[in-house]
Amino acid sequence: MSNPIEVTVGPRRADFTGKDHFALQGAVDYVTRLGGGTVRILPGMYEMGNSLFLRDNLHLIGSGDESILRKCPSAKTRLVEDTDWYSNVVKVKDASIFEVGGGILLRGKCPHYEKQEFVKRTVTGISGNTICINQEPRVNFWLETKPEACTLFPVITGDYVNDVTIENLTIDGNRAQNENLNGNYGGCIFIQDCDRIVVRNVTARDYDGDGISWQVCDDITIDGCRSINNRDLGLHPGSGSQRPIITNNTIIGASQGLFFCWGVKDGIAENNVIEDCGKYGISIGHRDTDNIVRNNQIRRSGEHGIFFRQHPSPARDPHRNVFEGNLIVDSGKKGDCVAVEMLGKAEDVVLRDNRIVDTRRKHKSRKRIGLRIGPDIKNLQIEGMEYVGLEKEIVDKRK
Repeated sequence: MSNPIEVTVGPRRADFTGKDHFALQGAVDYVTRLGGGTVRILPGMYEMGNSLFLRDNLHLIGSGDESILRKCPSAKTRLVEDTDWYSNVVKVKDASIFEVGGGILLRGKCPHYEKQEFVKRTVTGISGNTICINQEPRVNFWLETKPEACTLFPVITGDYVNDVTIENLTIDGNRAQNENLNGNYGGCIFIQDCDRIVVRNVTARDYDGDGISWQVCDDITIDGCRSINNRDLGLHPGSGSQRPIITNNTIIGASQGLFFCWGVKDGIAENNVIEDCGKYGISIGHRDTDNIVRNNQIRRSGEHGIFFRQHPSPARDPHRNVFEGNLIVDSGKKGDCVAVEMLGKAEDVVLRDNRIVDTRRKHKSRKRIGLRIGPDIKNLQIEGMEYVGLEKEIVDKRK
């Protein structure tokens, strides 16, 4: 049996020559149409006017800091005619901001109920102010809701693909020249409805949204990556993600570092460094159960180092999670500075051998608290905890 095909893509002297999303997509589509293989991205700055769309059985390898995929500046324009859910035509005020083959995001409130809709597509044709898109939106964008068309998209997208490895690559979200795109729809890397994806030694930086987000995915591995200065979530194991492995990563400057979203189960988050997050280092909540969070370092979180979210029903709380061997330093910037805040009705949580430290000078209006336990937390197991430099080690509100 012959070896899987391998090709290169780069600005010069490559199998696929170019320095934009067209060259990258051409290389990816070529190898995967032949059953799968490897695309090596040679050193260079690649301007991304659309996502790089992953395919099955792909190994995408860059040249580290020398292979940079940079998102184009975003722009937006108003729709000037209704677009119905079944139409593949969009009429806009200014079509000059788009290009054929480029990315387009349609956004606006649903005219039938109060919900913001986001639809990502590719431009397939432009005539005057008429944009043709590759697939109907399946959502109504009507003028009374003031819908917009924008050049917003993830830099790398995986949709219904399996068995992919992305490694040794740098992704630049060009945050200074882009609007925000919610992490349920975008990020430097956005993966949805995929299985067995490995992201290793990738830098995801400066995206106006999440660093790496994956939704409804099983067996995702994020290892040795760096999520730096992304506006929203550093790493976002999203709704329904089973058995994620999140190891040896560095997250700096996110709003929340590691965000367990909804129904994340049987995961491992180990040996990660999470620093200078605006709100929480690690947040866990809605039906996130049976996860192990071990040997992580969480420093200088704006509110809490670890935060257990609260939900109206105990069935939706994060049960049977283990937090072991973590170091949590200098949590909170105002009011009660609580390193581990446990709200809601979580049951059978284990806190074992964690070290909670505050190195800052004492402040007359702030109280440094290691662990605050909400009144409805049940069967909490606490073993071998160490507290240093705090006014209160534990505040237990249980009756």
